[in-house]
Amino acid sequence: MSDIAASNVVITGGASGIGRLMALGLAARGATVAIWDLNEAGAKVVAKEMRATTGRDHFAYGVDITDRDAVTAAATQVRSEMGEVDIVVNNAGVISGKAPLVETPDEQIELTIKVNTLALFWVTKAFLPGMMQRDSGHVVTIGSASGMVGVSRLVEYSASKHAAIGFDESLRMELAELAPGVRTTIVNPYYIDTGMFEGVSTRFPWLLPILKEQDVVDRVIEAIAKDRARVVMPPAVSLLPPLRVLPVKVFDRVVGLLGVNDTMKTFVGRG
Repeated sequence: MSDIAASNVVITGGASGIGRLMALGLAARGATVAIWDLNEAGAKVVAKEMRATTGRDHFAYGVDITDRDAVTAAATQVRSEMGEVDIVVNNAGVISGKAPLVETPDEQIELTIKVNTLALFWVTKAFLPGMMQRDSGHVVTIGSASGMVGVSRLVEYSASKHAAIGFDESLRMELAELAPGVRTTIVNPYYIDTGMFEGVSTRFPWLLPILKEQDVVDRVIEAIAKDRARVVMPPAVSLLPPLRVLPVKVFDRVVGLLGVNDTMKTFVGRG
């Protein structure tokens, strides 16, 4: 089991949404938390919240996680101020979701892949060598149910999350051989009621509900504490891999009946 108390944690995208709630939750369990976010002012507000509730120092950094040099510099600063990092939560993510692929600006596609996929490599590599040397640590990657099934109007986002799942799974296999004491967790939730997914809809809320932020955060923290390799929410999402044994046309029809490809038609997004 991963010991959250007295651990040092880095959370990307921790200034808002589930990143903020994870920071507060982990701090409440005794961790010292460093928030990395492009919104440095917002990150400092959350660090102040954690200090007020725990009576301990926590940290905030303005970091562009798509910039390898910025990640390296921030990791060096974290180690000098906090010490070695025990838990990394790759939480930061972006989404466009308002148009089909042919109408999505190239710059938005590049940004989505940089933040949701490439940054996983830069952030994890910044701290993984120390974890491997100690044979202790935990890397958490926030994926998505859309990384398990393609979704209309989410081509670049879904592709980036498919990559995140592959990143976690391959890293888990690699660490089992090189540093078995270092754990990984992939989190694949359906839509969450954050500003990021404002306006999404679901045809069968009893089967595929829009998830509450705190419910997701509680499950992630529990997974870290109990070294669970995978979190899938809600349970119905777990049916996706077995459904892939069906012929493609049948699989697509089932996904269509569930309303998955209609979910983004009412999407508004943050701001």
